[in-house]
Amino acid sequence: MTDHSAEQQDFFASSYVSSDRQDEAIHFYRVRCRPLGQDHLARSLLADLSPGEIVLIRTEERLEPVTLVCRVPALLPGKCADHAWEITRRANAEEKDRLAQLPAREQAAAAFCKKRIRALHLPMHLVRAECYANGSKVIFYFAAENRVDFRELVKELVQEFRTRVEMRQIGVRHETQMTGGIGACGRELCCAAFLRNFESVSIKMAKAQDLPLNPAKISGVCNRLLCCLTYEFESYRAIKREMPRLGQQLCHADKMYKVTRVLPMQATVQAVSEEGGAEVTLTESQWREAENAVLRGEEARKKGKPKEGVAVKSFPRKNKKG
Repeated sequence: MTDHSAEQQDFFASSYVSSDRQDEAIHFYRVRCRPLGQDHLARSLLADLSPGEIVLIRTEERLEPVTLVCRVPALLPGKCADHAWEITRRANAEEKDRLAQLPAREQAAAAFCKKRIRALHLPMHLVRAECYANGSKVIFYFAAENRVDFRELVKELVQEFRTRVEMRQIGVRHETQMTGGIGACGRELCCAAFLRNFESVSIKMAKAQDLPLNPAKISGVCNRLLCCLTYEFESYRAIKREMPRLGQQLCHADKMYKVTRVLPMQATVQAVSEEGGAEVTLTESQWREAENAVLRGEEARKKGKPKEGVAVKSFPRKNKKG
């Protein structure tokens, strides 16, 4: 284990002080609602909470017991800190017991719901049952291709559990997020590990990153485009704006070449001679000089004085937009 200096240890145990009074310092922690669920950020005035403790967080409707995972470094005021859950206090013995019994209650609720779905012949697939620790509500998440009339099912569930019942239809991405799994990269699925929201993913992102347009290679467990295609898309697009485009003509070693491939991570381009020669790879300094040579040739053509040794042709200028 790596040894941290005293200064580093103070940083990892620090807190954001919201005012000049030390007793109003806000401390940040990671908490988890379910044993295999995602970690969430929470803030509290309590400074002596330890990993593994059961605490109560305030939600819109109730106080919910969660397990404290670890402390986090101090955070400045902002979107992340402002949207953190609020830890109100430590859980008492009864609340700890409720949290311990929660997985068994949810499994029993899911088993009963699946049984009634089969009996009623409903075209739906139950993904998960989620019970509130205080017993005030049970939420059933299900997947279905079309809208389902589950009114009779809800009546039976209410009679069985004697509490509020809510049915929520989810898509395949949220279903995969709840069930979890291992991706093609060998790591836990991003949606199950840390993603909170699903951004729009398009085939354009795969093209910009020169990925094979094979659905089997760029699709995830949910059979939708990989969420990780969005991670580096903006970086690729920003780099490509400054590089030659496919089909652009370059003047290198007094010959005209046409760009056939752009490699943004290597800052190189591959081009083929218009005379049908072999393909060449141009480094950043070479293709920049080749672009300048084209510009000089255009300027000379406009002045009516072609530069000696340079074949001047009429070809499109590079558009830096897009």
